[in-house]
Amino acid sequence: MAKVTGFLEFGREKVHYRPVGERLKDWSQVMAPLPAPTLNQQAARCMDCGIPFCHQGCPLGNLIPDWNDLVYRDRWQDAIDRLHATNNFPEFTGTLCPAPCEGSCVLGINDNPVTIKAVELAIIDRAFDEGWVKAQPPAFETGRHVAVVGSGPAGLAAAQQLRRAGHRVTVFERDDRIGGLLRYGIPEFKMEKRVLDRRLRQLQDEGVEFRVNANVGVDIDIADLKRDFHAVLLAGGATVPRDLPLPGRDLKGVHYAMDYLTLANRKLEGDRVADDQDLRADGKHVVIIGGGDTGADCLGTAHRQQAKHVAQLEIMARPPQTRASDNPWPEWPRIYRTSSAHEEGGDRVYGVSTKRFIDDGNGAVRAIEIVDVEVKQANGRMSIEEVPDSTRELPCDLALLAMGFVHAERGVLDQFGVKVTDRGNVWRDSNWMTSVEGVFTAGDMQRGQSLIVWAIAEGRSAAAGIDRFLMGSTDLPAPLS
Repeated sequence: MAKVTGFLEFGREKVHYRPVGERLKDWSQVMAPLPAPTLNQQAARCMDCGIPFCHQGCPLGNLIPDWNDLVYRDRWQDAIDRLHATNNFPEFTGTLCPAPCEGSCVLGINDNPVTIKAVELAIIDRAFDEGWVKAQPPAFETGRHVAVVGSGPAGLAAAQQLRRAGHRVTVFERDDRIGGLLRYGIPEFKMEKRVLDRRLRQLQDEGVEFRVNANVGVDIDIADLKRDFHAVLLAGGATVPRDLPLPGRDLKGVHYAMDYLTLANRKLEGDRVADDQDLRADGKHVVIIGGGDTGADCLGTAHRQQAKHVAQLEIMARPPQTRASDNPWPEWPRIYRTSSAHEEGGDRVYGVSTKRFIDDGNGAVRAIEIVDVEVKQANGRMSIEEVPDSTRELPCDLALLAMGFVHAERGVLDQFGVKVTDRGNVWRDSNWMTSVEGVFTAGDMQRGQSLIVWAIAEGRSAAAGIDRFLMGSTDLPAPLS
């Protein structure tokens, strides 16, 4: 595949970002495209490894060596055809996915892995620029009608697959715009909404129907949905955030990260936000509790809102720069990572736990109290112990809780009467059907909080299950069982 000696001749090229001083002045995409000669070299590093573990690392089963080889040979249109064969939305994964494929790359045994994600994004961007991405309406209509509840990546992937199989598809979204977390949870600087909108236009041209401000179980009666549709897919995500019930939690200025990000995205969409509801960071000491991607999204947003200072807290110790001995290839490398937002400033504080939010005397937060902690392992169990005499305060005018999500909201699930697991996720069988006949599920609503690549893979798999239920058999691919 690609150039036989490419991995010996060329080193890994990191993703390019626009200069910090430039990008902090706007909300545009921070990533800069790699030049064509660089992309050719990066694709050339993909070696004929015999067993491509990148396939195992990618839940979608992307044919990564194939399209790396095609890019190396300058066969870009063939490359997008091969990429679209397994992935409905490579522009989403190429921008937002943490690339488990790269963690599984065979080259990663003793070298830096292939720059798979950058090549993937370059393929789809080139395809849109060249006009190769066109609507693919079905050749025939089945007469079946499917309701998809939720318009995140799982719901959209399932909707496109089902529509191409000839079914009528209506996507219900309770917000005022389509996209779910892609619309309101992902900052503009990480993925511009034009990228989402151009893909939605394709789905609409294929015949997918979108209904916004349609809250199933509130505005849309469950009985009507079951009566009017031959099948229903629940793809509403895991939207219940993990809380931090500590003293001072109810103080003004302590908010969930997603509330903060949603308001920032709404304003960029042109929506008006009342001053008493705005969660701006300008001129404030901001503390983000949670060291993951959502926390980094808050960090970059706070920078662009000209926060006075931002600190991001993580309860675990700082990861090592390289793989530890107990984290061998092809496991996901648990190493220290720096996002574009971290390059822009702020402090990352590891190995600390929050004890309380401190009142300024007028009902608003003025600081948080933290303590150093050590994570210890004994008899196969992990414990977190406070370090004596390490308690201290951090100035804080805006605290953002970015500790992930626990499970799906129960209201609509209870109305459908579907079975849930002990973790609060929707139970499903091997055909992606819930405990209620004709009602299916996919994405974080049944898996729990996960990656965008898993959501798309589950949406595709659930679409195959629904098609089989409606027609007796299916030709739709199902990457997951």
